[in-house]
Amino acid sequence: MDFEIKQREGLIVFLYHLKNSRQLRKYGTIHYVSKKMKYVVLYIDQTDDKEVLSKLQSLKFVRKVQRSLRRDLKTDFGDEVGILYKLTDEDREKYRTGRK
Repeated sequence: MDFEIKQREGLIVFLYHLKNSRQLRKYGTIHYVSKKMKYVVLYIDQTDDKEVLSKLQSLKFVRKVQRSLRRDLKTDFGDEVGILYKLTDEDREKYRTGRK
């Protein structure tokens, strides 16, 4: 039995009423429900995203569906930290001597 990581797609589903939010479970995994702003963060398989997106938009209790932009954001900043922040000679001397 091999374990495969499935590619997931995040959707933000805006609703008219939150009482219908439980019905969204059959389309994917509910990650978060905002009671104040009446939206649901839903994760679905990336292979079925177009089908599920069209089904969600056709539901009467759904106001609007947006794709999450998290996949497009850069989340690895390990290389850029050293480039952006360089210590001056004065700061290096403070760290060597232990002064503040």
